[in-house]
Amino acid sequence: MFLAMNCTLEKGQVVILPVAFDKTTSYGKGTDKGPAALLEASKYIELYDIETDTEMCRAGIHTAPELRPVTSEEMLKVTYEAVGQYIDQGKFVVTLGGEHSISYAPIRAHAEKYGSLSVLQLDAHSDLHPALGGNPYSHGSVMARVKTIPEVENVVAVGIRSMAEREKEEMEKEDVFFAHQLDGEAWMDQVIDRLSDRVYLSFDVDAFDSSLMPSTGTPEPGGLFWNPALKLLKKVIEKRSLVGFDVVELSPIPGMHAPDYLAAKLVYKILSYLFEPKDSRNGDR
Repeated sequence: MFLAMNCTLEKGQVVILPVAFDKTTSYGKGTDKGPAALLEASKYIELYDIETDTEMCRAGIHTAPELRPVTSEEMLKVTYEAVGQYIDQGKFVVTLGGEHSISYAPIRAHAEKYGSLSVLQLDAHSDLHPALGGNPYSHGSVMARVKTIPEVENVVAVGIRSMAEREKEEMEKEDVFFAHQLDGEAWMDQVIDRLSDRVYLSFDVDAFDSSLMPSTGTPEPGGLFWNPALKLLKKVIEKRSLVGFDVVELSPIPGMHAPDYLAAKLVYKILSYLFEPKDSRNGDR
């Protein structure tokens, strides 16, 4: 259970949905163990968040039973159905991966529920391959599939620093913020300007620099660091309506706890920003 909280579905405003799935990853394996590692690490997070001066967990966080699908088709079906059911019950849904291919299902469910929205993709890779290994629903093809969802206005990608040349054909240049371009802070407002009023966040942990996040299938150097990433997310939540998010691609390394803890803390920080009282934001506390 996230934060070791035994919160019932009825009392929880937030549902954490773990999806243990790793079938199409290209290099390092083990993302199916990511959700369990993240949940285990979350037990050691202090419930009080200094920055927001809140204990967001008081809103209630219910951890749903872990999904363990076998095939891509099954994964997409059961994840889509589960997320849709929780949304229909008025819950804010956080999906934990597992490989990045799982993100298509919650994005589709949120788009169909909320209508037109932007997807904010924090990632080292563009994930725009038509198919990898003959699978159009592979982890490297997820954003190509997301772009086909009718209600998705655009995909705004941040932190990209690895891609195939053929993926350039699928990119909207104004919606891509390459890692080497992220100097200073002006880019954060530029990202927000590209987002519609409603936003779904898909956070692949390899968006972080490999020195922070070695526990992922393809740890790329030159990525985001903790404070800039959080500053962007806080700005997005302040200026747009975040309807849901996922955190994916954690591939735990036995005996190395820091990356698991980072991923768990990331989830709690996003929720803390989301549930921070509006009148306490921007230093008005």
